[in-house]
Amino acid sequence: MPSSGPVRALAAALFAVLLGTLLPTASAQAASRTVQGGRLDWGIKSSFQSYVTGPVAQGDWSLTGGAATVGGSRYRFHSATGSYDPSSGALQAGFSGGVHFTGHRQADGSDQLDLTLSRPTVRISGGAGTLHADVVSKDRESGRVTRAAQVPLATLGLGSVDMRGATTPVVLTDVPATLTSQGATAFAGYYTAGTPLDPVSLSVDTTGPVAEPGAPKSATPSGAAPSKSAPATDAKKKRKAVRFEDAAVDWGVRRTFREYVTGPIGQGAWALTGGARDGGALFRFPQGEGTYDAEKRALDASFAGGVQFTGKGGLDLAMTRVTVTVASGKGTLRADVTNEGTSHRNIPLVTFEAEDFAPEGGLAVLTEAPATLTAEGAEAFGSLYTEGTAMDPVSLAVAVDEKAELPALPDLGSTAAPSAPAAARQTAAPAAQPAGSGTGAGTYAAVGGGAVLLAAVAAGLLTARRRRAAQNP
Repeated sequence: MPSSGPVRALAAALFAVLLGTLLPTASAQAASRTVQGGRLDWGIKSSFQSYVTGPVAQGDWSLTGGAATVGGSRYRFHSATGSYDPSSGALQAGFSGGVHFTGHRQADGSDQLDLTLSRPTVRISGGAGTLHADVVSKDRESGRVTRAAQVPLATLGLGSVDMRGATTPVVLTDVPATLTSQGATAFAGYYTAGTPLDPVSLSVDTTGPVAEPGAPKSATPSGAAPSKSAPATDAKKKRKAVRFEDAAVDWGVRRTFREYVTGPIGQGAWALTGGARDGGALFRFPQGEGTYDAEKRALDASFAGGVQFTGKGGLDLAMTRVTVTVASGKGTLRADVTNEGTSHRNIPLVTFEAEDFAPEGGLAVLTEAPATLTAEGAEAFGSLYTEGTAMDPVSLAVAVDEKAELPALPDLGSTAAPSAPAAARQTAAPAAQPAGSGTGAGTYAAVGGGAVLLAAVAAGLLTARRRRAAQNP
């Protein structure tokens, strides 16, 4: 009777090759990538915006946490964080910023309609997607205010979109959204479950593998103050004014002015100069230097950078040489302004409240302080706005300790066109299978190769058995 050793050897060899082929796929499936930076554009529901600001509700909406506007009726949320698995297509991306709707003002000065949506998060897995958000809403009848974190507001109609194998940035455009039953409750009953909402678009950057649990965190969360420095150092600095060379002021001028410039009337744009940076809803004027007195909470600072708005009808307004002073709980932002050839030097543009401008952990921060246009500012704007008009809020950050880090600017992610596959960027047509050297393609190749090898193992064993049977009837 012939030995079965060659048959076993063949099976073992083929099985080893099979394992070697499949193991890289398992590794690829585990190599989720970190989402770091990006934006989500969503109008929530355009007709709701119109209702809030229309003749019935006579209300308004405002933006919080660095959210911006884009296009005619969409809100832009920023600084995406989360994870993306190229092998399965699973995506979790949370964004910063919020929008606050108010309307139906009552006799006591309160608003019957009062709704805030913030921190939207998109979760996609297994071909299904949901948009969650933090919600603060007031019941229309009882007036009771409820707060809920990460409510599943809308289901996302991904259709046959294949999320696997996408490279950075991962982009989805105009994904249909439908209100959930929890979302209907959060909307205080203004809409019923199943109501179509505005479509959702997002673009997120991905970097290396997701950090393992327990890994050290080297970066300070966006907008948060670093840990406190030694009490003795802070106490010493509180006794007198100190010189600093690291500060920034964030100011968007006025949201409706930006929309006017880039809209159908102005048909224009803005350009940043001298190192100023665009944060979506605001401009950052960096490289601040000057003096800060912690005891008096007084500031005298100058900043780099400028912004120029241009458009049709001779629109040409530039702001440069921004300075900020704070004293006795009041702040003033000044700048050189040139409007259609007329120059205004070092004029006070806006004033703002600065009561809480105290240092903590080596960093003095003022966040989104409401700002009001001055008489000189109104003149510089060519009387487009009157004195006392509410302008965009002012945020300040001054590093009075050399180890302190300024709050991060809102991260809108990459603007470069994403590479293959196109599947994760389409919503209407069925997606093509991932191709090339992407992770998805590698997964398919590994699975297909494994099937071939399994067939080879089976065929080899069957042939060996037939030979043994022929030799040993």
